[in-house]
Amino acid sequence: MSDFYTSVAEALQAMSLIEVIGVITGIAGVWLAARQHIWTWPVSIVSVTAYVFVFLDARLYADMGLSVFYIISSVYGWYEWLYGGKGHTERQVTKVSQRELWVLIALVVVFTGGLGYFLDNYTDADLSYTDSATTAVSLMAYWMMARKRLENWLVWLVVDVVYVGVYLYKELYLTAFLYFVFLILATVGYLDWKRDLEKHAPARVKV
Repeated sequence: MSDFYTSVAEALQAMSLIEVIGVITGIAGVWLAARQHIWTWPVSIVSVTAYVFVFLDARLYADMGLSVFYIISSVYGWYEWLYGGKGHTERQVTKVSQRELWVLIALVVVFTGGLGYFLDNYTDADLSYTDSATTAVSLMAYWMMARKRLENWLVWLVVDVVYVGVYLYKELYLTAFLYFVFLILATVGYLDWKRDLEKHAPARVKV
């Protein structure tokens, strides 16, 4: 039992202020997204900026690059939610088309193989292919969220389960807890967005 408490104490000491900021703003950002609140984007920018430094320290380079991309795509999502709807109005929840889904899956496979090979052969990255796969799927989910596709929450559910395992392995315990909370929030987000879609379905046209 003493070994357990020692491990917990060491883990707490290892948690940086930057990681704490990333966790708090990350939870807030996903909760706001589930509520379709526009402030999800600026809050998320704070979170992913913090995680650029967290992942750099953990040698999870694909995730670090993903965080940089999130900063850029958050600006895109911010604009899309405000003006991406028909007639430059607020974007509404829609479902992903079959063609769109297959294109995204193909891009995920190509991205995973290419980035995984590069990281495995030319860097000291840990978990190269796992890191690359979660990065690719996360890119897919983030783009779908920016476009307000309902199924983004289902993609997040899958990738967040993997992330919990990865961050426990890397001893990023607070971040692992963050992604466990994300699992709960993704479930809430899916149910809320689905109700909203069904409520307004007759009046909505996918754009």
